[in-house]
Amino acid sequence: MEIRERLARNLRRRREANNWSQEEFADRAGIHRTYVSDLERGRRNPTITVVEKLAKPFGVTASEMLA
Repeated sequence: MEIRERLARNLRRRREANNWSQEEFADRAGIHRTYVSDLERGRRNPTITVVEKLAKPFGVTASEMLA
């Protein structure tokens, strides 16, 4: 599995486990909602800085988002 697919799967799984919409999660992460949507579909290649922003609302590390 590609790393983008792993990130997409983990992002959606964690977001849904928290019952957050993409918009709510995007606000918490400080990222635009359409960017979150693209990430969840594996259509974007985020920088490590963005992966760190994605991890923060979940209280996990960037590496956990990619595992």
